[in-house]
Amino acid sequence: MAFAKDFVWGAASSAYQTEGSPRADGGGESIWDVFCRRPGAVADGFDGSAATDAYRRYEEDIACAAQMGLGAYRFSVSWARVDPYGDGRWNGEGFAFYLRMLQACRAAGLEPYVTLYHWELPQALEDAGGGRSRETARAFARYAAEAARRFSGLAENYITLNEPECTVKLGHGTGVHAPGLRLPEARQLLVLHHQLLAHGLAAAAIRETCPGVRVGIAATGRLCWPGTDSPADVEAARSATFATPDSDWAFTYQMVLDPVCFGHYPENCGPGLRRMTAALPAEDLAVIHIRPDFIGLNIYNGHAVCAGTGKRPVYVPRPRGCAVTALKWPVTPLVMNWGVRFLWQRYGRPIYITENGQSCNDRIFLDGRVHDPDRIDFLHRYLLALRAAAEGGADVRGYFHWALTDNFEWSEGYRERFGLVYIDYVTGARIPKDSAAWYAETVRANGENL
Repeated sequence: MAFAKDFVWGAASSAYQTEGSPRADGGGESIWDVFCRRPGAVADGFDGSAATDAYRRYEEDIACAAQMGLGAYRFSVSWARVDPYGDGRWNGEGFAFYLRMLQACRAAGLEPYVTLYHWELPQALEDAGGGRSRETARAFARYAAEAARRFSGLAENYITLNEPECTVKLGHGTGVHAPGLRLPEARQLLVLHHQLLAHGLAAAAIRETCPGVRVGIAATGRLCWPGTDSPADVEAARSATFATPDSDWAFTYQMVLDPVCFGHYPENCGPGLRRMTAALPAEDLAVIHIRPDFIGLNIYNGHAVCAGTGKRPVYVPRPRGCAVTALKWPVTPLVMNWGVRFLWQRYGRPIYITENGQSCNDRIFLDGRVHDPDRIDFLHRYLLALRAAAEGGADVRGYFHWALTDNFEWSEGYRERFGLVYIDYVTGARIPKDSAAWYAETVRANGENL
């Protein structure tokens, strides 16, 4: 049994990772522009000022997606490009660029899925308090409404935020991502709360501006699968997936999706986290709780769990020599089956896999092609697991491969390659990899070839 006939097959990208030229045509400075100037912040001292030059070559990328037969393209708008100071002094040239992108997608038969925040906060807003300030949430809602107004008729699917969990943990906890802060736990939680407030305000603004469009949010976090199919192991894996201990709460789906979908923070918190959530303004939850039309799941890997003494979840150690990607992330396809099922059963909202893929040590071979059998095997295994989740009852509507092209991989610079399309950073040439042809055939067959 294959995926639904109207299953959405796509690929994804983000503005800062691909566009380059962040200050061109009146664009503003983002927190990533500033962060990349810190010595040692990014591998090899690189930044996103060039990226893949998609600001000038986006038509080539869209053509690559169309040649694969994809039905959708997920890309993000750089908030700093269209709202340089974060105060509503709109940059018309910035918006014009995204209108051209939207029109090019439509002309190529690609449905645009527009992410409004993929980490490109205007530096002016960071200087005024950034995620630590409620005013940033209000500024985001103003920007979201303006984007929806300008994109009316061209964009019907919006993702407000991409991975608030990473923004909190990596940007404000460990400091390895922009803005590079190391805040105490309570302040990290406040940043998350303000992001969720931004989502609620923006979702309401988009729906008011353009009734009928669909609004979702893309989340990520810890996912587990059962070591065996026994009911005890299944429940142990579910329990571990949605555990919210004081020591490890930020990188979890429920810290984002429970407030958005249910109107409250997780109820199984550790005592310290419970005290912190209780101190947040309770009235904000009514604003945050705007049920999304869909939820995006960014899934890469997870953990096997079994039931221990008293059915307590016990993590199964990874086997020696377990398969890993070039980035040394473990390859764990079963998480795409069980993790998706657990999230569907908890939230009951239509699901799109908004990111999934692997980094490989890609290069141009002597025959001029890019052979990436590891990526093909990864995709085959994960898509089989996703199909099993759909067959198990999960309402899975689409899959977006991360990424369409190689790109600037945040603190890893240009060392990691996630794309279906190889980027020669010296010449700018786009070279579809073997995985692009494999994915195109899978799209054509709607997964029946798996």
